[in-house]
Amino acid sequence: MYGDDEEQTSWTASSTFEGPSKELDLSLGDSFNYSNFFNHRTSYVSNTDTTFIDLSSDTKPFGALSNPHDRTRLSATSNGSANLSYPLPHSNHTNSHGRDTMELPTRSKRIPPIPTRSQNAVSPPVSHLTPPHNHPPSLLRSRERHVPEPTSVLTPQQPTSVLVPSSQTPSSSPTTKQQSKLSTPSSKTSLVPSEGEDLDAFHVRSTYAHLDVVGVRGDGYEEGVERTRARIRASKGSELRAEAALAGPSEKSRDLEAQELNVLSSLDRYGFFTVPSHDRLVFLPSGPLLKRLSSVRAGSKSAPSHAVSVSSLPAASSPFKEQMRVAKWDRMLEVLSRDGGGNVESWGIKASKMHKLRQRVYKGIPDRWRRAAWEVLMNRFSKSGRKAIVELENNYLQELEKPSSYDVQIDLDVPRTISGHVMFHTRYGLGQRSLFRVLHSFSLRCHQCGYVQGMGPIAATLLCYFEPEKVYAALCRLHDNYNMHTIFAPGFPGLLEAIYVQERIMESKMPDVYAAFKKHMISTTSYATKWYITLFANSVPFQTQLRLWDAYLLEGEDLFIAVAISIVWVYRDHITSSSANFETILSLLSSFFVPEDDDSLLSWIERMLGNKKLRSQMAQWRQDWAELVASGKDSEALL
Repeated sequence: MYGDDEEQTSWTASSTFEGPSKELDLSLGDSFNYSNFFNHRTSYVSNTDTTFIDLSSDTKPFGALSNPHDRTRLSATSNGSANLSYPLPHSNHTNSHGRDTMELPTRSKRIPPIPTRSQNAVSPPVSHLTPPHNHPPSLLRSRERHVPEPTSVLTPQQPTSVLVPSSQTPSSSPTTKQQSKLSTPSSKTSLVPSEGEDLDAFHVRSTYAHLDVVGVRGDGYEEGVERTRARIRASKGSELRAEAALAGPSEKSRDLEAQELNVLSSLDRYGFFTVPSHDRLVFLPSGPLLKRLSSVRAGSKSAPSHAVSVSSLPAASSPFKEQMRVAKWDRMLEVLSRDGGGNVESWGIKASKMHKLRQRVYKGIPDRWRRAAWEVLMNRFSKSGRKAIVELENNYLQELEKPSSYDVQIDLDVPRTISGHVMFHTRYGLGQRSLFRVLHSFSLRCHQCGYVQGMGPIAATLLCYFEPEKVYAALCRLHDNYNMHTIFAPGFPGLLEAIYVQERIMESKMPDVYAAFKKHMISTTSYATKWYITLFANSVPFQTQLRLWDAYLLEGEDLFIAVAISIVWVYRDHITSSSANFETILSLLSSFFVPEDDDSLLSWIERMLGNKKLRSQMAQWRQDWAELVASGKDSEALL
């Protein structure tokens, strides 16, 4: 996402001030407050109970779609790929062009090829209980409600020695010097540096806050100008490019252009471009998954050591029998509460249908029900409800007002997170701003976990279905109830525990595979770390990831151990082949896996985790690991 010049740019606060008399001004005005800015609730009663959008359908005029909670317009990506590389280097270079003047390189528009849409794709009928579209409010533009505009005109400042946020461009007029106000009617709090807050971190935080009000031109459709690692100084070219990248009141209400509609029509049903690319796409066949997990010996030594490569990802089409499952979930879910505008606040499972929940989750939650179903599963697993969610949402708004020592690193990682998705393409677009705010607040949730790069893909996936405050609430429950805390805590104790359990299963069920790993000196951490850290968000297609998360929210942390075992199980003959070596095995297991059939994969996992004896052994192995850690022998227990 970063241009070459931008990636090599860093800023040192101390270098900006030439003397003690220079004044630092990073305030967004005397009337900006996150709580008031995001807490504008509007009652809304839909004219129909079946409002939704399926991006896999034929193109429809997006101007006809509305969402009362939306603050921006539909957007699209230009690079056409889901970039989830892990890990990623940090950018710590200095600016070779000097610190006093910096001119950002001109960005060219990169519009992906626009494929012809199939004329056979027909939007399926919707049952009368189908909830509103499960795409997040940020995907739909509302004509009924807009972000409150600044109460005073955003007048550019005159270039001075004062440090100016990059979102406030210097004016070419020497007589203009007016402070920009980002006002909300009842707010009285300024966004100013907190005591001891790093100036770079505050600049990041203030930039996002400013752009929340003024918006970004071409959100999702065009790439924006990098702001948080470059200060707009006296350069006229830099000033003009920054002004051109900012939106105005007309940007939030204008009609989409024909070219924008054509680009948007090329999105798949999940909001991705239809031509994503990944390194080392390999085929995950269903044949080995027809046999249940059991003790097996090595296959033929002449088996190939390389898996079948795949040239591209399959189209994200509607799953078979999805409409039938939509109707079944219609009958299984019930409304528990509504807000003052009649919108559903919480869902539940009918008592008479509870016995069918597990089976239907593994068969696949219909995408239009996924938002409601995920909330139900998290409430059920965490034994919490609407009251707990409201408390977490309020906590999210409070945390937005506080500084985080991770803000600079979060800002670096945000544009690298599923940038092939329509929400997260444009720099500082609504999707990226929402992702930053969620990660910022969540980094303050736990002093041990703080922020880890693997949190980004998890939060971004949730943002595809929930508003930012609900994503924060979901992350908190994953942290507290699904033991995600142990995955991200210093030393990654939960990761190592999962790897220990995975190795015990391999040793007992696939002893020859386990011996091959020892022979070639391949540690499980070398290939499985990214699986557990990102909950497989960077290892399987998005539609497969969603199916795995369906089961994860039902089963808990054992689910991803089962997924890891399923991959090793499928490739067991490749691993034990006589032609296999360190490079071939590690390359294979570090690939991006494209399942032949998601149903076969989930059915195999369901049978594995349905084995009560194995689940009991997994629990015992977790206890054994805790004892090894307590005795200091854990380092010798892993491959």
